[in-house]
Amino acid sequence: MQICGIDDAGRGSMLGPLVIAGISIEKRKLRKLSLLGVKDSKRLSPKLRDHLFKKIIEVVDDYYITKISTRSIDASVKKHCLNNLEAKNMAKVVLKLQPDVSYVDSCDVNSTRFGREISKLSDNHKIKSYHHADSRFVAVSAASILAKVTRDRAIEKLRKNHNLGSGYPSDSVTVKFVTKYYQINHLMPNFVRKSWKPVQLIVDSN
Repeated sequence: MQICGIDDAGRGSMLGPLVIAGISIEKRKLRKLSLLGVKDSKRLSPKLRDHLFKKIIEVVDDYYITKISTRSIDASVKKHCLNNLEAKNMAKVVLKLQPDVSYVDSCDVNSTRFGREISKLSDNHKIKSYHHADSRFVAVSAASILAKVTRDRAIEKLRKNHNLGSGYPSDSVTVKFVTKYYQINHLMPNFVRKSWKPVQLIVDSN
């Protein structure tokens, strides 16, 4: 029986891509992931996540990672359907991996509704959608590590040319970078999410 775990990284960020990752593994091999020390990516150091990224890819039967651009994110936020954008990309993972059952970390307040939407978009595949699935199911924990490492690498690339911090609105380095960039150039770089409230506030106050 093929089990799939799916999670995202970077949803709340002001900049950079939103990453969705999924892994597919035989049910009897799930224990191997636990023995590696796989857990919710938020509970691991960047160094350990990097180390586990390679190990997970060796252990799982298949995996798929998709990056959603800031342009797609902004277009979805304008239509108030960011959750639908995530559901579509999670369905893309399911269709690619073709598991028997998929466990997903729900970004919708109604996790059942979110699961139903992914199922509908993935030819009625079996979806089990939960809040905090990344800390409840090791397959989702593994996906969370792949998503987080991929997202961190994308931010690291941007950081080569810009001092932009973590990308999150709670990070003063990020807010300072976005504010200063806008003050100097009178526009936002293409990797900043223009639809985000904190970004709109910066534009309005400058």
